[in-house]
Amino acid sequence: MATQLEARSGTSARVRVQKFGTFLSGMIMPNIGAFIAWGIVTALFIEAGWLPVPRLGGFGETDGVANVGLVGPMITYLLPLLIAYTGGRMVYDVRGGVVGSIATMGVIVGAGIPMFIGAMIMGPLGAWTMKRIDAIWEGRIKPGFEMLVNNFSAGIWGAVLALIGFYGVSPLVIAFSTGAGNVVQWLVDNGLLPLTSIFIEPAKVLFLNNAINHGVLTPLGVQQSLEQGKSILFLLEANPGPGLGILLAYSFFGRGIAKASAPGAAIIQFFGGIHEIYFPYVLMRPLLILAAIAGGMTGIATLSITSAGLVAPAAPGSIIAVLAQTARDSYFGVTLSVVLATAVSFLVASVILKTGKGPQEDLAAAAARMEELKGKKSSVAGNFRSDSAPDGPIRSIVFACDAGMGSSAMGASVLRNKIRAAGFPDVKVTNLAISSLKDDYDVVITHQDLADRAEPLTQSATHVAVDNFMNSPRYDEIVDLVRAGAAADGGVDPKDPAPAAVASAAVVSDDDAMTDADVLAEESIVLNGTATTQEDAIDEAGRLLVARGAVDSTYVEAMHERERSVPTYMGNFLAIPHGTNAAKDLIKRSAVSIVRYPEGIDWNGKQVKFVVGVAGVNNEHLSILSAIARVFSDKAQVARLDEAASVDEVIALFGKVNAS
Repeated sequence: MATQLEARSGTSARVRVQKFGTFLSGMIMPNIGAFIAWGIVTALFIEAGWLPVPRLGGFGETDGVANVGLVGPMITYLLPLLIAYTGGRMVYDVRGGVVGSIATMGVIVGAGIPMFIGAMIMGPLGAWTMKRIDAIWEGRIKPGFEMLVNNFSAGIWGAVLALIGFYGVSPLVIAFSTGAGNVVQWLVDNGLLPLTSIFIEPAKVLFLNNAINHGVLTPLGVQQSLEQGKSILFLLEANPGPGLGILLAYSFFGRGIAKASAPGAAIIQFFGGIHEIYFPYVLMRPLLILAAIAGGMTGIATLSITSAGLVAPAAPGSIIAVLAQTARDSYFGVTLSVVLATAVSFLVASVILKTGKGPQEDLAAAAARMEELKGKKSSVAGNFRSDSAPDGPIRSIVFACDAGMGSSAMGASVLRNKIRAAGFPDVKVTNLAISSLKDDYDVVITHQDLADRAEPLTQSATHVAVDNFMNSPRYDEIVDLVRAGAAADGGVDPKDPAPAAVASAAVVSDDDAMTDADVLAEESIVLNGTATTQEDAIDEAGRLLVARGAVDSTYVEAMHERERSVPTYMGNFLAIPHGTNAAKDLIKRSAVSIVRYPEGIDWNGKQVKFVVGVAGVNNEHLSILSAIARVFSDKAQVARLDEAASVDEVIALFGKVNAS
């Protein structure tokens, strides 16, 4: 019990440090562009820069007046205020950002030095206290006085916080910065700075580096850079050499998937700057942390000997970012530090991989363990995870498209039927607009042209991109994923659907039947369309919707806009043009139009014989889309539809889907 409590306590402490580091990172990372801009101005225009300009670099005099330049004001005012605003907004939206920025001005003026630490304190603190003050009179303000109270309360409290920052916080922050700077200088003077790798490299793998990097190293590095034109501190954590050496060692001496995937991971790590991608390789063989430490120490020692450094933070830790921020006189030292760090890390890692005994942990398992250490899903762990071996059961699948009412609805219907037929009627398959996605789905399916929009919103999910929603071969892979997930959870992996499951699927399918005859009316079905081009076919299907009074005439242009962004070709000779998500206000009521083109129309290189125009309100049209999806997923049904001689046959065919 004592051991468990100690372990739980250690984990809790690590998680708290991670969360603290993540919060600090959340204030710094969105403003890295501003740091880069300051670094460029510094590298170019200071007295020791590439293109010294007194009025820009802030040195010398003009007409007897000392030049202020851009470098000083940017680092003294712009960057701390951006950090404070970002931190305040994280806590209490824009109001918190404004009050936090006001509070930070007191620290900036009171200290007289770059106040990054002060900004990271006063920004969130100002927002948090403002939020608590607002809660005191929430719901008690007389109507019409809200703006007056809100503006004056923010102004008064902001002024109070600025004074507190000036007289109270700035001396404390100065003392901390001075003390930390003295410690760093002592390490440098005694040649001990390389020893920091003993703490930094393990901290990176445990995701504790943000607290160290953004809480201490970046603020101190900026102060050094302002005084000396560069700082070694920017490269203590960002040097890509140690990680690159480990990945190269795996490329030569690893085994299985680890060896096969290491070269690609090395490219991402070195040029993309995503250091996180090499963490699973270290966790597979924990002794490799010694290689990272040795490489880090070598890089830092090289920088110390050559007196090299960067002018601003390198984020992400890509070799491109590192070289872009390298001081004018430091290219040799910085390049040598990366090369030697890589070489030493590679040699140590190679010895460990070649001489190590015992089984090597599975890379996917190491990636999963990395996510446990991180405390959330990793954006790179998916590179190592096997689709055939999910961590647990799949319970929710979502199809996402731009509007969430056409192609995604049909794709959801097709996959839902496949999953039910496989014996998993409890797996929820839905469809949504991308703008409505939340990160609470197990699997997200999008058209390949929309994948980049959906992935940032649902990073915890497994993502599947398809080129059409009707008959993608990826659906069978997803069904296999569902089976594997159920098996991993201790469930039964049915080879054939159980009778109860089939019955359940049949019942649910009946619920999906086309029950609203008004959605598809006889006058909205044309068996011989007159259009000869894709654009004209969209117009023809759209005009039928307009004639029904279902949409405004401008909705047709939204159908064209949707087609230009993402094609609506579904497979099996079917296209379903519909409006964008922004055009939903143009829909008056749900309706579907069907136009058949016996000779076919070229649809971005695909042959289309059936164009289904879609307009839906509150998902009223989903039942008929489900019926259409079931028809077009069956080639025999498509053939019957192709041969239909009357509108009644078309309506009857969709009405009999569930009985077949």
